[in-house]
Amino acid sequence: MKPIAEFPEKKRTAVTYLLTDIDDTLTCDGRIPSCAFCALENLYNAGIKVVPITGRPGGWCDHIARMWPVHGVVGENGAFYFVYDTHQKKMIRRYVKTDREREQDKHKLAIVKQKILSTISGCVVSADQAYREADLAIDFAEDVPLLPQSDIQKIVDIFEANTATAKISSIHVNGWFGAYDKLTTTRILFREIFKTDLDAVRENVIFVGDSLNDEPMFEYFPNAVGVANVLDFCDRLRFKPAWITKGKGGFGFAELVKRLVPSPTAPPSP
Repeated sequence: MKPIAEFPEKKRTAVTYLLTDIDDTLTCDGRIPSCAFCALENLYNAGIKVVPITGRPGGWCDHIARMWPVHGVVGENGAFYFVYDTHQKKMIRRYVKTDREREQDKHKLAIVKQKILSTISGCVVSADQAYREADLAIDFAEDVPLLPQSDIQKIVDIFEANTATAKISSIHVNGWFGAYDKLTTTRILFREIFKTDLDAVRENVIFVGDSLNDEPMFEYFPNAVGVANVLDFCDRLRFKPAWITKGKGGFGFAELVKRLVPSPTAPPSP
């Protein structure tokens, strides 16, 4: 991983899309520092299309798509994308699975949840579970003391033993039924919303993240960036980002954006 300070000018001027994880990439200790939110706005005003790619739930993603300076959001590790059409004042909601399939999955996940909670002491269902559309989030660090890595892996093992996909973020293990992930649904969003083949523009895309569930994005994007706390997962990442920031979380994100947009751009007139 090379320092983002060495990111070449030629690559910088070619960036037209920025995709970003949220937890511990935009946040620090669970909150978004002002510099990170201002960085999002600077990207947006500079004409760079910004899309959070997150494990967070549908309820949060509706808010993000409506109120943040972004061009859409992929949520629940690829279960859907939401895009708010400001001209028609309409939310576009695109799910990978049907309403019926998601309802069936909820019943199966409820069984898995009981197995996890009865087996692993110290974990809880994530506080944001009520706002989720497609997955089960087990909290091992956000609102509980950090669990040992062995217990986190046991949570993954229980999901997988019940034929669910499981991904580890910096705070949760997310489990769902289906073959989708952050990358597969990003491809769909690019095709359907941006009318662009992601393969054709991936040199013009930066993805920034911090943890294991970002690995498909780190592998795919040649200019993927890790904020400094990605080093916490370095020994478990098979595919690492090409670049790394000095700062952690949202401060590292702001550091990256300063490299891309050296001077803040004024917003267009309303």
